[in-house]
Amino acid sequence: MSIREESFLAHVQERGEYATMEEADRVARVVLALLGAHLVGTVRAELAARLPETYALILLNPLQAAEPLSPERFVRATAAWIEGATEKTALWDIGAVLSTAAATAGDVLTREVLLQLPPGYDLLFGNPQPHPT
Repeated sequence: MSIREESFLAHVQERGEYATMEEADRVARVVLALLGAHLVGTVRAELAARLPETYALILLNPLQAAEPLSPERFVRATAAWIEGATEKTALWDIGAVLSTAAATAGDVLTREVLLQLPPGYDLLFGNPQPHPT
């Protein structure tokens, strides 16, 4: 079951401390488009099914990535796509969107998403995982 768009954006707005829903929408679109390029198969489809339709379509029709981006390069790419962003503000934006997506997805699906991503994305989702020793 998916979350309503207004509810999803309200969570992003609150977590990101954005002044407007439009600002929350803008960062959600960029972050989910970049994330979608890194996910495949049923994991991407299951995450999309839990997002509002607008964002599900963005996740399912992502920006194209030639290779998986490390978390650091994901932050840089996000900063490049958001007008006026710096790496520091992009990290904030990513955290607001991905932590909301993780809360919407639930723990099991979030773990499956993280398995498809390079190491370190758990921190971007606000969901640090214990590292094997």
